[in-house]
Amino acid sequence: MKKKFLSLLVCGLTAASMLTACGKEIEVSDDNSGSGVSQDESGNKTPENVDIANYAAPEKGDTIIEMNIKDYGTVKFRLFPEYASTGCENFIELAKSGYYDGLTFHRVISDFMIQGGDPKGDGTGGASTWGGEFDGGVDSHLIHLPGAVAYANSGSTATNGSQFYIVTGQQNITDDVFVNYETYGYSFSDKQKEQYLQNGGVPFLDGNYTVFGQVFDGLDVVFKIQYAATNSSDKPLSDIIMESVKVSEYSGEELKWHLSDYSWDNPADSEPVNFTPPTEDDDIVVMNIRDYGTVKFRLFPEYAPAGVENFVEHAKEGYYDGLTFHRVINNFMIQGGDPNGNGTGGESIWGDKFDGGTYFNLIHAAGALAYANSGSTATNGSQFYIVTGEVYDDTSIDSLRASGYSLTEDAAEIYRTAGGTPFLDGSYTVFGQVIDGLDVVFEIQKTETDTTNDKPVEDVVIDSVTVEKYDGSDIKWFISDYDTASDDTSGENGAEDSYESEDTEAYAEE
Repeated sequence: MKKKFLSLLVCGLTAASMLTACGKEIEVSDDNSGSGVSQDESGNKTPENVDIANYAAPEKGDTIIEMNIKDYGTVKFRLFPEYASTGCENFIELAKSGYYDGLTFHRVISDFMIQGGDPKGDGTGGASTWGGEFDGGVDSHLIHLPGAVAYANSGSTATNGSQFYIVTGQQNITDDVFVNYETYGYSFSDKQKEQYLQNGGVPFLDGNYTVFGQVFDGLDVVFKIQYAATNSSDKPLSDIIMESVKVSEYSGEELKWHLSDYSWDNPADSEPVNFTPPTEDDDIVVMNIRDYGTVKFRLFPEYAPAGVENFVEHAKEGYYDGLTFHRVINNFMIQGGDPNGNGTGGESIWGDKFDGGTYFNLIHAAGALAYANSGSTATNGSQFYIVTGEVYDDTSIDSLRASGYSLTEDAAEIYRTAGGTPFLDGSYTVFGQVIDGLDVVFEIQKTETDTTNDKPVEDVVIDSVTVEKYDGSDIKWFISDYDTASDDTSGENGAEDSYESEDTEAYAEE
């Protein structure tokens, strides 16, 4: 049976709350108190309606920070000692000592923030210029707009150290988003709302973290970094290194507070790569499914190298030959690759599990090939699924966006036309796309299943999985490319279907 997805609103808010680990992390707190916060008779806390200072121009000679990031560029941000004196002093002294030089951005989450400043590189280390932790407080004049610089903490501003983050945030915040936030107890002043509606950001972090700076040059660099491929701990697969962090003076250069001030190729504006055709002699996978037919996949080693290597080596070894699709859900996906045949088994070519990470522009369009996992991409093994999904209309797309999903227009258009499962994006390793045989996949999804585990009543057997060279034959990405096009891509939207996979305990509880 279909598993109910958690509230989309909760999913929108938990971009931060999922950041739980040892050390300094960014979490959601239910206490948005701080300087300039008032409380009504019911105990509801609302920030004072003060002017927002993030975009206040610095004066010539004011202290600024210049951060040179290897392979990306330079980011400059102004400081606000008038509102965050201790936070500014700490960062300045650490920068002067060379503390940050050579450190990495160890945590990167698109549409949220990039985090660095930990000598250990894993979120568990760092100290203030005074040693240990310090309390930087909060001030309602400074909020989490794109480009805001703030300290990560482990529960309160009294646990600030050296770790900091730079906000990217959600770009299309609407009144509906604030209605959702307020349902969960968040309160915002009119001037906060005005700024977020115009510029985007991360409103629900306000009042819980010490904001002390604002990027005025290099915001495009920050936004490029946020799209780096990451593992299940949001750690970039390739190190993103701060070559130097220097203390300088503002000399009157142009202030570019907003993304619209830059001329650059935003990765988020690029079309998802799922439908990029293979070149002749590229490796493809050919899967022969008994009584159904053949399905061919294009692979993406340039974006999911570990995932592709794992699948290709398993295929060459004959690992998948004779296995079944043990789980089939109409208008969602078909899942296989488990030697146990019940969702409890399988391993990678390296033994046990591996982390395949995610790439933001490989999405869950119909025909996408991805690894099942039991809570993160670090639990990938041999089990995989092929997406069928449903076609999303404008209302459904708008609902996803209002609930915190930041779908690009190109991705949204794919989900409107080809269909898929957008609510899975960012949580699973997509590593391939069907280039022929999508009609076979759509036919399999209609097979009769039991009502307990979605297991086909009659086995759907993978006779063989082989690795071959692409010969330039016709590519048929979409179900509409086939003479026997299915009508199953229409109907009720599947946004409440959860994808529960390789977790043995979760499966047993069904």
